[in-house]
Amino acid sequence: MRTENQIKSKINEMTLQRRSLESRLAPLAQDDPGRQALAAQLTRLDDMILILEWVLNEPVGKYHA
Repeated sequence: MRTENQIKSKINEMTLQRRSLESRLAPLAQDDPGRQALAAQLTRLDDMILILEWVLNEPVGKYHA
C-alpha cells in the first residue's frame, strides 16, 4: 500500500507529464499522424491521475442503504 505522500508525488509527476504532452500536442495540425498517438497518451494519463485522486479522496459511506 502506498502512502499518501507517495500518491501525491505520483500525481504531481503525472501532472508534469500531462503538461509536457499538452505542449507537444498544441502545435500539431489536426491531420498530423503523431497527434492521435499523443492524444491517446494524454487520455490514459488523465485516467491514471483521476484514479490516483480517487484513491486519495476515497469515498466514505455506503452506496446502498
